[in-house]
Amino acid sequence: MGNRHVIDLSGKTALITGGSRGLGRAIAIAYAEAGANIIIASRDLKNCEIVAREIEALGRDALPVAAHVGRWEECDELIEKAYNQFSTIDILVNNAGKSPLYENLSDIDERLYDSVLNLNLKGPFRLSSVIGERMAAGQGGSIINISSLAAIRPRADIVTYAAAKAGLNAMTEAMADALGPKVRVNCIMPGPFLTDVSKAWDMEAFSKRAQELIALKRGGQPEEIIGAALYLASDHSSFTTAAIIRVDGGSR
Repeated sequence: MGNRHVIDLSGKTALITGGSRGLGRAIAIAYAEAGANIIIASRDLKNCEIVAREIEALGRDALPVAAHVGRWEECDELIEKAYNQFSTIDILVNNAGKSPLYENLSDIDERLYDSVLNLNLKGPFRLSSVIGERMAAGQGGSIINISSLAAIRPRADIVTYAAAKAGLNAMTEAMADALGPKVRVNCIMPGPFLTDVSKAWDMEAFSKRAQELIALKRGGQPEEIIGAALYLASDHSSFTTAAIIRVDGGSR
C-alpha cells in the first residue's frame, strides 16, 4: 500500500516556461522525478533540449520548445505544440522572466519597458488564460506563477521588474477567482537565489547584505524552491488557491 503523503505526479504533464536553467530547471527535474512528463520552454532551444534529455533519462516524456513567451503569438504556438504532443496540461509554471540592468530611469526606453512587462506579465496572462480555461473545461489543474520579492520590496534598480511582478501577484488572485473551482492558481515569491543570474552579482556586497537583511544569512540554492513547487503542483495543496508563498530566507 502506497504512502498517501508522498507527492506523486505520475500521469501528469507540466509546462514550465524558463525551464532550461535556474529555478525553472530545478522545478522541471523535480516534477519529472515525481513522475510528470515535462514541456520545457525558453528562448534557447539547445538548452531546452539538454534538460529534455535529462528528463528522458528519468523515464519521462519531454518536449523542448523554443518560445519567447513575451510575444503573444509565440505563446499561442507553444500552447498548440504542447497540446499536439500531450492530451492535457495539468500543471503550468510561469517562470520565465528578466530584469535588465540600467543606470538611470531615463535609460529605460519604451522598448525595454515593454520587453520587461511582456515577459514577466503579458506572457503569464496569455498562457494562464488559454491553458487555464482548457484545464477548467477538463479535469482541472494547477497554475503556479513565479514572482519575486521585488513585488513587495521594490528598489530603484528594478522599477519595471518590480511593477511587473506586483502585477503577477495581483493576477494570481484574480485568476484564482476566475478559474476556480477546478483550477488552482498560486504564486511562489522567491527572494535572492544563487542561480546563473547571480554570477553577475558582487558576491562580497551580497554576502554583507545577506548578513544584515536575510534571516538565514545567505542566498537560496535552486533546489530549495522545489518543496513549494511540488506542494502547489500536487493534490497536497487541494485547498490552496490565490496564495502567495514567500521562499526568501526571511528577507526584509
